[in-house]
Amino acid sequence: MKKFFTLFVSAFLLWSCGSADTPETLEKYDVVIVGGTVMDGSGQAGRLADVAIQNDRVVKIGDLGAYEATLTVDASGQAVAPGFINMLSWAPFGLVTDGRAVSDLVQGVTLEVFGEGMSMGPLSDANKKMMQDRINTMPKPFEVSWTGFGEYLDFVTEKGVSPNVASFVGATTVRANVVGYEDRAATEDELVAMQMEVRTAMEEGALGVGSSLIYAPAFYANTEELIALNKAAAEYDGMYISHMRSEGNRFLESLDELITIAREAGVRAEVYHLKAAGQSNWPKMEQAIAKINAARAEGLAITADVYTYPAGATGLDAAMPPWVQAGGYQAWADRLKDPDVRAKVLAEMRTPTDEWENLMMAAGPDGVLLPYFQNPDLKKYTGMTLSAVAADMGVTPEEAAIDLVIADGTRVSAIYFLMSEENIRRQIKEPWVSFGSDADAMDPAIASQFGSTHPRGYGNFARVFAKYVREDGVISVEEAVRRLTHLPATNLKIRDRGLLAEGYYADVVVFDPATIQDHSTFENPHALSTGVSHVFVNGTQVVKDGTHTGATPGRVVRGAGWTGWKKADK
Repeated sequence: MKKFFTLFVSAFLLWSCGSADTPETLEKYDVVIVGGTVMDGSGQAGRLADVAIQNDRVVKIGDLGAYEATLTVDASGQAVAPGFINMLSWAPFGLVTDGRAVSDLVQGVTLEVFGEGMSMGPLSDANKKMMQDRINTMPKPFEVSWTGFGEYLDFVTEKGVSPNVASFVGATTVRANVVGYEDRAATEDELVAMQMEVRTAMEEGALGVGSSLIYAPAFYANTEELIALNKAAAEYDGMYISHMRSEGNRFLESLDELITIAREAGVRAEVYHLKAAGQSNWPKMEQAIAKINAARAEGLAITADVYTYPAGATGLDAAMPPWVQAGGYQAWADRLKDPDVRAKVLAEMRTPTDEWENLMMAAGPDGVLLPYFQNPDLKKYTGMTLSAVAADMGVTPEEAAIDLVIADGTRVSAIYFLMSEENIRRQIKEPWVSFGSDADAMDPAIASQFGSTHPRGYGNFARVFAKYVREDGVISVEEAVRRLTHLPATNLKIRDRGLLAEGYYADVVVFDPATIQDHSTFENPHALSTGVSHVFVNGTQVVKDGTHTGATPGRVVRGAGWTGWKKADK
């Protein structure tokens, strides 16, 4: 009896101290995603596993056994992946007035990357005024209360945004700050001043230098200037990313320039929205891919991103020679009102050339769609082609373009049908190609009130899976996830993001590869994609059952040169 009693007491003490099945020893998590197929971003085959999140990090992946969780998400039959990275976002303005980024978040995007030529800082006094003047013409104007590069990123995240944000420093921005909008080369002193602005931005977290070389005043910068700016970025392990000087008649030569800049400055380099623009240039894509692969074989880190549509979107400035645009919009519009200047511009718009990028000639006036006007008197032309507008106005397409720019008080938004589907599929086959929307991130209930837009703002990422994985079979679903996550994160050299791995930030998307679908079209663009069930940013749920929760946990994602890393690492 005494022996039995001793055994009973020992058993009771063991039980009272807790066991694997008791509440006292259960692992506790904020969120557990159960039953899904984890596609971790590496490109390896997915595996059934549970994912546990605590605070802002993924803390365990695998069979969790018994646990306690504040929130359990059933991902049965769905993929669980790292959050997607938008390599080219034009949401820096829109996020100030609506931080939810609805159209991107419901596609699984958790990081918006800015800086195609223009960044939100640093701003000289003149450029700050110019930006404010531009913002004052927008449907929802706001005050430019920042000056520095890092100040904007802190401002917008403190205000509250759903996705994380990052940015390159714009080569256009620093040129405009120092040289202005003049059509000339920078002096040696000006180059030094621009390099100092790049260094400061890198220390504030810039990812590198971004350029957009078909537009004034970026067009006026020579290769030596771009090499100098990137040498400054290279001191901080920065990257060069560029809308190249030409995607049309001088496509291959412009790619050579990008590769030269990468080689001479000692930086990684990426081509923004790789494309061969205009049917006569479509055959050049194979040569371009060969050039990039040869540079990579040489040891240069050359990559590219694409959007998944055969049309681009920019402005009617891309249909006019850069020299007439010197000095900014008002100087440009004033020149166009001069009959002699107008005649010269019209002649150049109608003459084939390799000296500047004429997208209207590449697309043809029937291939130029006008989605939005600022002037209420012009809104009747919303959604019409340039040729149709010209017919209504009783003028030629070239004359219509000039008249619209003057009357609208803007460069006038334009969609140009330039690319071939065959080339898009060919580009996506390359393992160094990632994806960017080249668009704002919008709420259709708000954006639809102001006119039409390019469907890439609503469907670019869902379309990767719907068309190029499911329909065309260009890449596998696991490879598509890698291109949207680990590949861009590695190219950007950002920390602890881009993989679904223990210790990484909990940017997580749950989606159904069999049903994820874009619905936006050129005719009816304001339609959200479907098929993404849940999205978490830094461990906070921003999409639940396909609907935005309104949460704004987004943070600044900074580059390798940020001076705050030592403090952050403590």
